[in-house]
Amino acid sequence: MSIRTGIVGFGYWGPNLARNFSVAKGGELRYICDRDPARVEEAARLFSGAKATTDFGELLRDDALDLIVVATPVSAHYPLVKLALEAGKDVLVEKPLALTVAEAEELVDLAKACDRLLAVDHTFLYTGAVRKIKELVSDGELGELLYFDSVRVNLGLFQHDINVLWDLAPHDLSILCHLHDEQPQSVIAMGASHTSSGFENQVYMHLEYPSGFVAHFHWNWLAPVKLRLTSICGKRKMVVYDDMERGEKVKVYDKGITENARGVETMKKIFVDYRTGEMRAPKLDHGEALAEEASDILECVKTRRQPTSDGEFGLRIMRLLDGAQKSLEGGGKRVELRGVGPGGGGS
Repeated sequence: MSIRTGIVGFGYWGPNLARNFSVAKGGELRYICDRDPARVEEAARLFSGAKATTDFGELLRDDALDLIVVATPVSAHYPLVKLALEAGKDVLVEKPLALTVAEAEELVDLAKACDRLLAVDHTFLYTGAVRKIKELVSDGELGELLYFDSVRVNLGLFQHDINVLWDLAPHDLSILCHLHDEQPQSVIAMGASHTSSGFENQVYMHLEYPSGFVAHFHWNWLAPVKLRLTSICGKRKMVVYDDMERGEKVKVYDKGITENARGVETMKKIFVDYRTGEMRAPKLDHGEALAEEASDILECVKTRRQPTSDGEFGLRIMRLLDGAQKSLEGGGKRVELRGVGPGGGGS
């Protein structure tokens, strides 16, 4: 059975989605929809096998259409996804799932009520690098995780409807939540806007967990260089994930420390033994992440299996973003988090 797909939004990300869904095994790209006639004309030229249209209603009325992929500005996610689910379509939507937690919760509940699949396009989960790191964590090679530290900065791309938190944070938060299931207890976020828009283009975010695990992030649209660097520290080993590296994106370091108390009289002193072993760069799958995601989503639609990044996962990210936004608006105040773990309630 071929899964028939329609894509809504042919701006920045839509052409990439169209390219991958048009060639994915087991799928058929049937529609490309955009409200801009010029973009529709471009879509018709590039993907002649699909019908290009400005009328979203055409997709909703086509009973043979299985999957709608939403790749529009965030402000349009909620109404489009809602209409698609109510029309009986499975949905893949660009991150973040919606503008507000309330909207995201409603969409997740609606998908369940309509017995439809709802997936969120957290593409990084399908990269060879993140899949390898997930394997290392699941196999226990890193040991108990101690911290997650991530930097994602560059010059641009300034958004007109969201700040840098809502634009870039979903990438790193999705990786974190994919690797570490524990529910955080609080978030602190501080940022700054250097344009007249008022939207923060620089944000620092800090998550604290009951176990003592911490996660720290830096996002910035106004940086002189492009960095995509993540460090993950475990009690046994550490990982550095540099997405700007062409070759060895993931490096595993057999390094760490051991604390030793040497005598009752010196118990208040900490003696640290350093362990310095070898570094290895594991072999990665270098296939395109979006191609892997397209194939997985089509398979999920066919078999009714829940995708890796389903609506619940997307809602979990939304709740973290919401808590961080509240902290930003409070000038960096600590915000207590509830229900952001797997299957949790509201914050």
